[in-house]
Amino acid sequence: MTPVGFSYLSGWDHEDHTALLGMVKLECQRIAHLPEGAPLGGASTLPYGRQMKDWQNVCAAASAMQGSSATQARQFFESWFQPYLINQQAFYTGYYDPEVSASLTQGGEYQIPVYGRPKDLLRGRNEKGELEYGHWVNSVFRPYDDRATIDGGSLQGKGLEIAWLKSPVDLLFLQTQGSGRLRLPDGQQVFLGYDGRNGQPYVPIGRVLVQRRLMKTEDVDAQSIRDWLARNPDQAMSVLEANPSYVFFRRTQRTADEGPTGAFGLPLTPQRSLAVDKRFVGYGMPVWVDISGKDAQGRFVTWSRMTFAQDTGSDIRGAGRGDLFLGWGDRAAKIAGDMKNYGRMMVLVPLPAPGVGDVPQDGTVAGASAAGAGQTSR
Repeated sequence: MTPVGFSYLSGWDHEDHTALLGMVKLECQRIAHLPEGAPLGGASTLPYGRQMKDWQNVCAAASAMQGSSATQARQFFESWFQPYLINQQAFYTGYYDPEVSASLTQGGEYQIPVYGRPKDLLRGRNEKGELEYGHWVNSVFRPYDDRATIDGGSLQGKGLEIAWLKSPVDLLFLQTQGSGRLRLPDGQQVFLGYDGRNGQPYVPIGRVLVQRRLMKTEDVDAQSIRDWLARNPDQAMSVLEANPSYVFFRRTQRTADEGPTGAFGLPLTPQRSLAVDKRFVGYGMPVWVDISGKDAQGRFVTWSRMTFAQDTGSDIRGAGRGDLFLGWGDRAAKIAGDMKNYGRMMVLVPLPAPGVGDVPQDGTVAGASAAGAGQTSR
């Protein structure tokens, strides 16, 4: 990562700095309630921001700003944060809060269970400090049952069913997004939140379809996958079970206007919350997203704005990898399904005192070309 000036953030002048300050205040409240010494994540090469103590002065300054003007809010960021450019091409996808038809009782067309977390499913950290899920088998910690085994009935009779769906494809999309809204026959909504996974490797269904020569790489998106599975019910389960990963849920309390809770512990905000790889970008850090290129329909897209690292995902791996939360509803689902864009990513690192960062005054990048530093080919 290379330090850059705020002038390197395309569109920074036109951001809603007051709204951004409000999000920092919410994050500071969350950080204050974390266990003392809890690591926030982030690359080891970053000078600050990986520990709670690195945010103390920033949060105190944010709390002191009551009724601040847009200019003062902007000055807060430029004083208390140092932007760092990730020196490789960033890749962005999108996710959303899906809604599917469901019933709280099994019957009729509702035959696919949504499972809560099994009591013997545990989580811990491996020697690298990474979170792992599994259970003890003959004194050895192993991944839990894979998707095919669970589909075969290994969890039946344990009272784990939260609800019943019409299709295993609906379940897949709930699990891929990590949260969801169940629309019951009487019109009521039940909200689901992520409650762990089985510890098996995640294999994208699109990759399975391409490897089996059932779909071309350029044709893969959320809608095309759903359409293929609907057209080929005789092959659908074989394709679905090629992904051994399985996500468990819990019922949550929220309103229809609220997003699900992300891994950082805050409700996700549409177009402001970003899922990241915690090994490189720590929770809470502001992240400047800069996209320029063609979308899935070949249309030219430019999109630049501040987001916040508030979530993670099993397929979100690597520096410069971001998954943008887009909200709920048909429009969010459509945008999320189409979003596969390259660009740049800048991480704003909190500083222990105002102005101590290495900020190039001319806005150029130290030690890298300003025109696409570290870009790689598709």
